[in-house]
Amino acid sequence: YIKAWVGGINFEHFKYDHVAKGKRQVGSTFKPFVYAAAMDNGRQPCDEILNQPVFFENVDGEGERWSPSNSNNSVGGMMTLRRGLASSTNLITARLMKDIGPQVVVDYAKKKGNKSDLEAVPALCLGTCDQNVLELTGAYSTFVNKGVYVEPIFITRIEDRNGNVIQEFSPNTNQVLSSIKAYEMVELLKGVVDAPGGTASRLRYHYDFKNEIGGKTGT
Repeated sequence: YIKAWVGGINFEHFKYDHVAKGKRQVGSTFKPFVYAAAMDNGRQPCDEILNQPVFFENVDGEGERWSPSNSNNSVGGMMTLRRGLASSTNLITARLMKDIGPQVVVDYAKKKGNKSDLEAVPALCLGTCDQNVLELTGAYSTFVNKGVYVEPIFITRIEDRNGNVIQEFSPNTNQVLSSIKAYEMVELLKGVVDAPGGTASRLRYHYDFKNEIGGKTGT
């Protein structure tokens, strides 16, 4: 169930809901869906991937070639999937995308509750799509729900003034990922916080959080 909903900084002055209506480009927060699709198709967290340029041919149907780069333009040798997600390395994600194909990624993301239009193109692996907070949060929750997508709801029942129940609601659920792969994804997301050089490691050293945390940074 939805426990909190903060749609803006001040409802008196700004009544536009940034949770369900506002959409923005999700950037690297989309990468876990690429990783989940890859791992559900045979990859393991400790598999090593080449951190070198990868090329996608004919991306526009007219012969255009596209190759992404890492945020700091660096390249390297082999890198595990766990390290790749922790450091949000673009070339690792892009190589996974090339291995399994954009349509497979779209299908997995849709099953996990991503309701916005997702174009099956290579650049999707870097989060070129626009989504809202509600659908992205619901999709992420699949990982900690042992692979079960639970549609977020915030009204459980409606009663009349005498307490008689008029209507009850329960969330729609769907097993979209095996519990084993969901567990592995949680471990990868924890690495974003706990692994050396993880992009969210400041939650430990700066904000001093001690509890278990998994997550993903994104621009």
